[in-house]
Amino acid sequence: MRTLSDRLLELLGAALGEPEDFFTRHTTHPTWGFNINWYPGTEVVGEPEPGQFRIGPHTDFGTVTVLDRQTGKGGLQVFTDDNGWEDAPYDPEAFTINIGDLMARWTGDRWRSGRHRVLPPPSDAPAEELMSLVYFYECDPRTTVESVPAPTGRVTHEPVDSHTYLRAKLDAISLG
Repeated sequence: MRTLSDRLLELLGAALGEPEDFFTRHTTHPTWGFNINWYPGTEVVGEPEPGQFRIGPHTDFGTVTVLDRQTGKGGLQVFTDDNGWEDAPYDPEAFTINIGDLMARWTGDRWRSGRHRVLPPPSDAPAEELMSLVYFYECDPRTTVESVPAPTGRVTHEPVDSHTYLRAKLDAISLG
């Protein structure tokens, strides 16, 4: 997963007109997370409350997220400016890639982090059970992330320490 993520970062660097190692020079000792997300049916979790999701609307925090997922009626949705919430495209032979908040900052919002959610089990398939493998990729701790300048970048964000930035995001979602 790390090799794939570094390759994605090389492609993103080249797409910006930067050297291939523009991002990967900051991934010699990266932080990362790996989740196995199980989304059981209603027989395990009960009927969803109005407005309840398997995972509510959010963005990922790091550079890129690599997702291997099952498709379903209560599956992944993405938010687009043109159409609002819609089912995420699915190809069983491909991964789903999300741009995270840190990458959005780094590219000056040239690429924005993708807002997404996972729907509850549908009423016409209440036993639907889904599983996703999720790899969250960041960069080396203590990397200073500065927005690429215009015209490539569209917004100039204040520089951030990647570790401090990510820790604040994680702390904000922690209970207790």
